[in-house]
Amino acid sequence: MRISEYVRFDAVGLAELVAKGEVTPGELEAAAREAAQAVNPQINAIVETWPADDGPEPGSTPLAGVPFLIKDIGVSMAGRRMELGSRLAAGHVARADSSLMLRFRRAGLVTFGRTATPEMAYSNTTEPVLYGATRNPWDLERSAGGSSGGAGAAVAAGVVPVAHATDAAGSIRIPAAYNGLFGLKPTRGRVSMGPYADEVFNGLAVQGSVSRTVRDSAVLLDQIRGPEPGDPYFAQEPSRPYAEEVTRDPGSLRIGVLTHAWGGHRTTTPVADALSHTVRLLESLGHQVEEVEVDLGVDWEEFVLAGARQWTANLTASVDELAAALDRPVDSSTLEPLTLASYRYGQQVSGAQFVTALEIRNRVARSLARYFDAHDMLLTPTMPELPVPLGTHGEGAEALDGLGWLRRLFDLSPFTTAFNVAGTPAMSVPVTADAGTGLPIGMQFAAGYGLEGRLFRLAGQLEQASPWSDRTPTVWAGNHTRH
Repeated sequence: MRISEYVRFDAVGLAELVAKGEVTPGELEAAAREAAQAVNPQINAIVETWPADDGPEPGSTPLAGVPFLIKDIGVSMAGRRMELGSRLAAGHVARADSSLMLRFRRAGLVTFGRTATPEMAYSNTTEPVLYGATRNPWDLERSAGGSSGGAGAAVAAGVVPVAHATDAAGSIRIPAAYNGLFGLKPTRGRVSMGPYADEVFNGLAVQGSVSRTVRDSAVLLDQIRGPEPGDPYFAQEPSRPYAEEVTRDPGSLRIGVLTHAWGGHRTTTPVADALSHTVRLLESLGHQVEEVEVDLGVDWEEFVLAGARQWTANLTASVDELAAALDRPVDSSTLEPLTLASYRYGQQVSGAQFVTALEIRNRVARSLARYFDAHDMLLTPTMPELPVPLGTHGEGAEALDGLGWLRRLFDLSPFTTAFNVAGTPAMSVPVTADAGTGLPIGMQFAAGYGLEGRLFRLAGQLEQASPWSDRTPTVWAGNHTRH
């Protein structure tokens, strides 16, 4: 199969070709590898590839035979390295599959490599020391986002149609917005973190994907959702498969619009213009849209401080465990300066401060739940500005401690984190692009706890009304031919 043919199909479409016998999984894998070889030297999205295992029989699942990439954190694959984007874990090999990896295998996905992440997934840009910066396929001087930046860049450039991603503060939605993709953060407890963790970052982190089409994300979530024995909690099963929701009429929705984020953060003109375009599109589709103010339940500085305490305490515990297991020091030889500063800040967080941070989490969740009693959804920009130039996050970083670094991350992405704290689902949709630069602009839609189906219905409608998968970035595997 030629790359130019391969990139025309989404994951569901490729699986259908396999099921019909029109192409073999091996031919798809070869096309994906060729695509990776063509574009990865420019974008640096994939840190390792390997020979893929055989999957289920063609047609046995909706994704059987589809090439796939996993993120370098959040999922373990037996016998493969999982380095967390960090020198501290360099060379670390997973001994067994995690629950999610087993589900990827059962889904029939052909996993042949892993994608880049910032160190410990502790940034919303992907510029680790270990493997270097991941570049945005739309503009190589700009960030691909984070922490699932490698996944976002690889999917946007056409290497695979869908890839594994995680999200603890926006790490699915930010790369989706920056790379012109669809990305949905599921409800807390929708996908198991087992068996090595009951929850990650006290429930802030979830598993998911980024994709070029809505149905790919829906079908994949159907394949991986549900609890495992021993999970501390789980979200109620949906009334129907998410794959069916994509084509259902969402009805007339009550959608509130938040133009400027909490804490006085202002949205830039290109993004505000894109938001206005999205509002007009929604109104033309019959939805009721109005400007709203949304009470976060706490002031911004209180929110940031609680986040810093919760994040750094979790980071410190993870680093100590990893250092002990690998018999490595925790210092500047193993950790980047900002990770090390956050680690040291976390060492000073008291038990009482940590419990207070969890209480803040509860207040935010209760406050946002009251908003969703009155509205079906909340619309915001995913990010307040266009993809930032590489190096932006590190400017003046030598003066930052753990609190200062978290404040910078939250300030750069002020719309996304609240929904991780609340545990509610949220998606980034690439409705439009900036007229001046051509860069994609993502719009975030959030819904009440457990209501991913509602988001998928609206996303499917928007995809039909304003197709985005036809747009391709500057670095695009479809531009290359086999020699």
